[in-house]
Amino acid sequence: MKSARENEYVEFVAARAKALYRSAYVLAAGDAHLAEDLVQETLSRVYVHWKRVSGADNPVAYAQTVLVRTFLSLRRRRSSTERPVGNLPDGAASGPDTALRLTLLDALGQLPPRDRAVLLLRYWEDRSIEETAQMLRLSSSAVRSQGTRALGRLRALLGDSLSDLVPH
Repeated sequence: MKSARENEYVEFVAARAKALYRSAYVLAAGDAHLAEDLVQETLSRVYVHWKRVSGADNPVAYAQTVLVRTFLSLRRRRSSTERPVGNLPDGAASGPDTALRLTLLDALGQLPPRDRAVLLLRYWEDRSIEETAQMLRLSSSAVRSQGTRALGRLRALLGDSLSDLVPH
């Protein structure tokens, strides 16, 4: 028989796993397998510390912080492991924003991991500068400057390609 704490964890996972996956997918620049690995690692770390997490003011923010830190540490450790390939097999994806999404994910994939993390937290998750700084263990001014530089790099990578993809 499951304890009340385990039931709380199961409910938390049921409620937050999809949102964590979406964030991980952006961090992984569209690599679904890496995103799944990140979520699995995040949820296992949250489970190990669930007693502390469940008593925290904001367990969702705690899990998001674990996800971002897991991503950043994985990127550091991954230097000698598998590498993604440049050519993907033909896919059946279609829709009005498929080309736009793929272009954005490709550009995000070319940014350094910390830049991706800052952009994800500030603009995808709509976190404040202070929250982002706390999650990434940076100062507020570092988040501001890194966010500005990351957006500049992203604009340079995208150039005018977005204007062709955005429906008018």
